[in-house]
Amino acid sequence: MKLSEFNYELPKELIAQTPIEKRDESRLMILDREKQTIEDKTFKDIIDYLEPGDCLVRNNTKVIPARLYGIKEETGANVEVLLLNRIEADTWEAMVHPGRRLRPGARISFGDEILKAEVLEVMEGGNRKIKFEYQGIFNEILDQIGLMPLPPYIHERLKNKDRYQTVYAKYEGSAAAPTAGLHFTEELLQKIKEKGIQIANVTLHVGIGTFRPVKEENIEDHDMHSEHYYIKQEDVDKINRAKQNGKRIIAVGTTSCRVLESIADENGLVKETEGDTNIFIYPGYQFKCLDALITNFHLPESTLIMLVSALAGKEFIMKAYHQAVEEKYRFFSFGDAMFIK
Repeated sequence: MKLSEFNYELPKELIAQTPIEKRDESRLMILDREKQTIEDKTFKDIIDYLEPGDCLVRNNTKVIPARLYGIKEETGANVEVLLLNRIEADTWEAMVHPGRRLRPGARISFGDEILKAEVLEVMEGGNRKIKFEYQGIFNEILDQIGLMPLPPYIHERLKNKDRYQTVYAKYEGSAAAPTAGLHFTEELLQKIKEKGIQIANVTLHVGIGTFRPVKEENIEDHDMHSEHYYIKQEDVDKINRAKQNGKRIIAVGTTSCRVLESIADENGLVKETEGDTNIFIYPGYQFKCLDALITNFHLPESTLIMLVSALAGKEFIMKAYHQAVEEKYRFFSFGDAMFIK
């Protein structure tokens, strides 16, 4: 399939720059695959489309405030460091800017010197291996001086860090939020539970590669990024019980979907596991576990618009996206949502 088949025109003013005041009052587009119909709702109406016995699978990863601004000790030059993943203890892989200033041996101080670092080596692809030095607890220092690593298309500064976290975020490790989950409130989740819908968790730490564009015109030639995940037995049991009872498995977001489809067997059943996935889902893919998906509106020509096209059909998805543009839905991370059922 050609990359250009997943393109659409998006006016810049529809790219949401800030979160809506109340999480569950964002808009919700309902896509019914069987009837090929599209409805416009509010996100809190999602409960009307969930049925007792369904299993809602959400990603409980937590975004770390991974963007650090510091000073190169030798010259006083300003530098930027974006933490990608912990290699061991206080050693991290990071993206740096500008790279020419941060060669091996360079030392950086952050936040009035409460955090210091040394560049150990240049890694493949140009990222740096960096070792940190500090007194106290690293995550507390990050909370104090780090900024949320907002996507490159968001230009407004985030006033409240918590708005780039889901209300159920638990395990730190992501460089980007699983944004479909941003629409849920504690109250809405409680109503969902009271209706008899099971809620299961997976953990997939979202990497910065999620924003990497597809450059190959033949999408099958794209080299998909890898992300780390795990799922516990108690959550496996909920998913398998729903599947065996003929109920729906509904993923909250493409990250939850990628975990489910990475670990499911030919019967759609899952098992407790931990690993890395570089699964690339595009039209023609046969879903094993997933029955429905809650997701945001994705970038043109992205792997995520390819994933939702695989589930709903490319023509139906592109029709929905064009309608969303006409109806002035808000797009991307802080934007509105769709439910593909």
